[in-house]
Amino acid sequence: MHYYALCVDKIPVGVLGASGYAGRELCAFVEGHPGLALAFATANEQRGATVRVRGREVTYCSNEDAPIGGAELVFSALPHGASKEWVEGARSAGARVVDLSADLRPGNGCEGIAYGLTELQRPLVRNAELVANPGCYPTSILIALAPLFSQDLVAPGATIVANSASGVTGAGNSPKRELLFAEIAEDYRAYSLGNEHRHTREMRATLESWKADADLVFTPHLLPVARGILSTITVPLTRPLDDPLLPWREAYSGEPFIELTSSTPSLKDVVHRNVVLISATQLSHTRTPMLLVTSAIDNLVKGAAGQALQNANLMLGLAETAGLPT
Repeated sequence: MHYYALCVDKIPVGVLGASGYAGRELCAFVEGHPGLALAFATANEQRGATVRVRGREVTYCSNEDAPIGGAELVFSALPHGASKEWVEGARSAGARVVDLSADLRPGNGCEGIAYGLTELQRPLVRNAELVANPGCYPTSILIALAPLFSQDLVAPGATIVANSASGVTGAGNSPKRELLFAEIAEDYRAYSLGNEHRHTREMRATLESWKADADLVFTPHLLPVARGILSTITVPLTRPLDDPLLPWREAYSGEPFIELTSSTPSLKDVVHRNVVLISATQLSHTRTPMLLVTSAIDNLVKGAAGQALQNANLMLGLAETAGLPT
């Protein structure tokens, strides 16, 4: 069996869809990982092309030619709608799988699959053979909301309003006129209005699994930057909080990839890092207690490839932080 890298005591893993932004990030993480070796990297449209990943040449193959049976774990970074078939094939070949597409996430008609919000699902992920990696927007919002729900701090019947602004890599690297530099530079706009964005189903299904008595209104925005997501989330509370950050300190104490700040998070604080940076501010001049929660992530790292590797580390019995930038 041919591998791109054969290293003693390293676990072979493969990447399907390696030419996309998340796939490239995954290949780079695997190359720098102390316990993993890249067994294959696929890119159908670029099969046969050779790229440099962390100073080493990697040649893309087609999905059909990938030696999936020789990989302990496969990352699928294939497009939404195309991934599920290849995930099933990888599982049939005996590989564990982390799927970065939306195909198997909550709200998409699939049940019984581990949802890889690592900090909230660690025991489930550790024992899973297949993990649905969360979307980037849900990661920034659900990680920020979870402590408020777990501590019964969200007002019954609340409407939570989440506005998230993302860099353009979140839309993938397929050529699109509306994502040309001349179209996005010096501009800022909302899209997928009407609470209809694909990730809304994922978040709503997750809130239902938490038995949350709340509505979520989600509006994404496009920033003229390459990467990063900043989410501002307005949450009605059952009572005012003397210390707005206390719920997160209690819930995420000791978590290596959750950071809290009393100042406003910035994308510069999180790009190229596998962290969620969270702040919380009690709102003034409202008739009922309300909190403004702000979270920042790198959409390609904690929002995609980094969280996928975090989940894979658990699935393979490795240190959760191995190979990940903090």
